[in-house]
Amino acid sequence: MRMILEGYYRLLKALITLLMAALIVPVTMQILSRYTGLIPRYIWTEEIARFCFVWIILIGAMIAVRDGTHFDVDVLPHSANPGVEFASKLFVNLAILAMALSFLWWGQDFFVLGARQRSEIFGLPMWMIYVAWPLAGGTWAVFVIERIVNDLRALKEGELHGAG
Repeated sequence: MRMILEGYYRLLKALITLLMAALIVPVTMQILSRYTGLIPRYIWTEEIARFCFVWIILIGAMIAVRDGTHFDVDVLPHSANPGVEFASKLFVNLAILAMALSFLWWGQDFFVLGARQRSEIFGLPMWMIYVAWPLAGGTWAVFVIERIVNDLRALKEGELHGAG
């Protein structure tokens, strides 16, 4: 299972890299058309840039949850006691899991709404954008559960360290 999650994580990193590269094209076209006469003004560039940006944000959040760098704020004090440190991390992870499940649950309705729509300018089916929310929620949930399992394993093996 760990290898599957690692492969998925690498895929997300590759996708965000491709989307960042793809975002450069319509934004550059917008800039060139606005400030020079080199190319005509294309209205679709704004829509494609917005769609790339939405996916970049949500994929970035998925990656950050796996890395433990998103949503995780040091609100709770660190403890030298591994059990207290585990409980503190568990509290934060359960809060992230609650948010993930809400994105998954209500994101499905968002996806169904998008399945009936097309974008105004480029004519893309909007489900291609709206599916990002439940996908993000599901991915966050899987990655948070992985973190909880890893923390539990570290606690059992005596490798969970708090402030010392």
